[in-house]
Amino acid sequence: MNTTDFDRFFLNNSEAGMQSFQHIVFETQHLLSRFYKNNTDAYNGKLPQDIEKEILTIPLASKEGDDPFIVLKDVQEWIVKNSIHVSHPTSIGHLHCPPLVPAIAAELIIGALNQSMDSWDQSSAATYLEERLIKWVSEKLNLPQTADGTFTSGGTQSNYMGLLLARDHFCDKEWCWNVKVEGLPPEAHKMRILCSEDAHFTVKKSAFQLGLGEQAVVTIKTDHNKRMNCDVLRAEIERLKSEGLFPMCVVATAGTTDFGSIDPILEIAEIAQSHNLWLHVDAAYGGALMLSEKYFNRLAGIEQADSITIDFHKQFYQPISCGAFFVKNKENFLYVAHHADYLNPENDEVDGLVHLVSKSVQTTRRFDALKLFMSLRIIGEKNFACMIDYTLHLADQTVKVISQKENFEVCNRNPEINAVVFRYKKDSHETWNELNTFIYKKLLHTGTALVAKTKVKGQTFLKFTLLNPRTTIVDIEDILHSISQFAAEYENRGITQ
Repeated sequence: MNTTDFDRFFLNNSEAGMQSFQHIVFETQHLLSRFYKNNTDAYNGKLPQDIEKEILTIPLASKEGDDPFIVLKDVQEWIVKNSIHVSHPTSIGHLHCPPLVPAIAAELIIGALNQSMDSWDQSSAATYLEERLIKWVSEKLNLPQTADGTFTSGGTQSNYMGLLLARDHFCDKEWCWNVKVEGLPPEAHKMRILCSEDAHFTVKKSAFQLGLGEQAVVTIKTDHNKRMNCDVLRAEIERLKSEGLFPMCVVATAGTTDFGSIDPILEIAEIAQSHNLWLHVDAAYGGALMLSEKYFNRLAGIEQADSITIDFHKQFYQPISCGAFFVKNKENFLYVAHHADYLNPENDEVDGLVHLVSKSVQTTRRFDALKLFMSLRIIGEKNFACMIDYTLHLADQTVKVISQKENFEVCNRNPEINAVVFRYKKDSHETWNELNTFIYKKLLHTGTALVAKTKVKGQTFLKFTLLNPRTTIVDIEDILHSISQFAAEYENRGITQ
């Protein structure tokens, strides 16, 4: 076989490569366009076991290579049609956004260039664009000139990095202990992280991955708006110190997963500073408010954080995955820096080369910054702000509509972002959990809507996550009408606990 026989498999300057690329992209574009034009539901309603059976019928590989059209036909029939339609106005279950068209186009460019953001000689121009976007976001957050950051896979990685730096910074300053070289100090089992009881689960997950154990996480009670109670925080810090323990970090949440609640960051920052504690702000959800002229003040105090998590694949409408991690003082990246002769030798930094791997826990990493860049240029900051503000307004409208309906109960009557938690309740409360679970499944498997199901104090609630600026109050009204119908169906079936 001649090497030119491989030309058609790669995007290159050969006629065969060009034709192959153009043909498959053209067919893929038409496949997706047809799907979005003809699809009327957030989900087709199939049961999990039925989809699993269908996937098992698809050939995974071919001996000589199939015609792309045949493969795409299988993809359309068994993958695309069985997928969650996240761009549909009634797909309002999770923090799962509809992706912007410019960002989808950027994905094609990212895949074609296939650059890795670890070393300059793998990413060249991409390195500097990412650095500029990190600086742009830092300025939007009013971070100091010493700030820096890196793109990440999302909130899980960013929260992990925040607690990693907090741990190593504390050990360095408190005991002159270099964790990177010496491992955990003998006192590590006494280190403590404080966060609200509604903080993201990755705080505990990061704690045990960092060798501190879940026991290191001390949860602080929240108020009626699910925001951290600062009086309790102060008392807990004093209690920990009196017991010979070492509080090292406070995690404030700007947008809890269920309620979108934003902790009082400014007050928490003052408490953290008074006790010399690292402050990490998990703004994976709420960070997009930085673009809102109307609601930016809800992030007041975020500029005082030592580290910050932002997710662009939530309310910046970027395709998964696309997140970022920021530090107030870029010198703290020294705690994760490592030099390899074949990748990022120290003498390269002397020569002015930038190797972004020195700021990340990842090595191979995608050029996700291009998606945000193309979106900001083509959509514009003003339109971003309008979309974000609209979804917060929609959440307020939704609460008013639900509150006026019989047999509905809203859990968060003053949503801080765009999540609304509620349930349907009627007759005996012993059946409310089963009733709302039944409603959740009926909405999904009839293709009516995709909403979320969660627990509040052990009770089952439903949740609207209103990220999509194309969702209207009419869509909400229709879903609520369906919920009432499904509730009646539940009652007519005579189901009891």
